[in-house]
Amino acid sequence: METRSIDFAAIPQTAIKVVTSPAEFFREMPKTGGFVEPLVFLVVMGALSGVIGGLLLALSNISGFNLYPGTQMGATAIILLPIMYAIGFAIFGFVTAAILFVIWKLMGSGESYETAYRCVAYLAALSPITTLLGVIPYLGGAIGLVIITFYFVTASVQTHGIPAQRAWIVFGILAAIFIVFSVSAQIAARRFARNMEQATESWKGASEEMQKAAEEMQKKMEEELKKNQQSLPQSAEQMQEPAQDMQKSAQEMQNAAKELQKQMEEQLKKQKQ
Repeated sequence: METRSIDFAAIPQTAIKVVTSPAEFFREMPKTGGFVEPLVFLVVMGALSGVIGGLLLALSNISGFNLYPGTQMGATAIILLPIMYAIGFAIFGFVTAAILFVIWKLMGSGESYETAYRCVAYLAALSPITTLLGVIPYLGGAIGLVIITFYFVTASVQTHGIPAQRAWIVFGILAAIFIVFSVSAQIAARRFARNMEQATESWKGASEEMQKAAEEMQKKMEEELKKNQQSLPQSAEQMQEPAQDMQKSAQEMQNAAKELQKQMEEQLKKQKQ
């Protein structure tokens, strides 16, 4: 059996054609030919989206907009996200294709799972665009879903031969459901992060008060020890041990307050990430 090599140089042109001429692309797209070529395209688009996402993580904090986690996390994400996205796209591409294969079958398509997978894989050309749109709070995800819906309808009509009206109804309803979930999830996530930040600030303030009280107690103990040593020199040695114990307790309380403050600062940093 002849093995077909992958033309990596053609991947950018393929992506541009999917985005700019979807009707032509899905009308002319081969419905068979194996899974390797579309899988490679899918992985490349996933890695590219990861690079874009990682850069946005870093640049947003450098510029001071704080759209994403901290700069350190963003710098790490430039390396990690392309790998994570590529693996995720490769795995979930098959799962997504299986779900859409069933949907297209119910809509009247006579095409195979391979055709469904090829449609899903090449629609990954939209992922860099939707990643960029993700910087827009609330509306970015909704706009991305609307764009994806248009391309799914185009693939349904041109590749699967499904009537446009039926495709718009089915994918329009699915898009509306996902938009509601997306916006609701973002609102809930932002509210949770805001509440956690407020709680962490309160804990931080409490730990600072504890540290201040511990320092004050230690100071008073030292002053009291000096007074006792001056006024009662004969009993100073007897009183010194209890005083030292109290001083030690005050020091432990101060250390505990510092440790609590450190934990609260780490928790706040994690919540921001």
